[in-house]
Amino acid sequence: MRWLEAFHIIFVVTWFAGLFYLPRLFVYAAENPNPPTIDLLKIMQRRLMMITHIGGATAVVLGLSLLIAEPWHLASGGWMHAKLVLVAGLIGYHLWCWRLVGIFARDLNRHSSRWYRLFNEAPALFLVIVVILVVVKPF
Repeated sequence: MRWLEAFHIIFVVTWFAGLFYLPRLFVYAAENPNPPTIDLLKIMQRRLMMITHIGGATAVVLGLSLLIAEPWHLASGGWMHAKLVLVAGLIGYHLWCWRLVGIFARDLNRHSSRWYRLFNEAPALFLVIVVILVVVKPF
């Protein structure tokens, strides 16, 4: 079980690395819409999105495997239910990032770099709350 937990954490870190850095690439692309810079940033977005897909999908699969192997976590208090709601929110954020990669790929961006800077803060909030829920188990 410890191996499963270890790899779950590794892939959560991979997922978050992508969710933290991808919106920064959106900021840079919004600030530098001219070739060749935008072309390079779009390649970086697409490649990082693929790594983020792998990290996210593997983290979710391993997390579900942990829940199946240790279903008592679901009865151990509301912290796990809150965490799962936040994970669903992260999946939504991930999908939104994927959509934005497609928007940049088609040169249809309509958001400012300021908007992307604010958008970039969401995964940090998710991370703080999830870690507190898992470690402190406040309810």
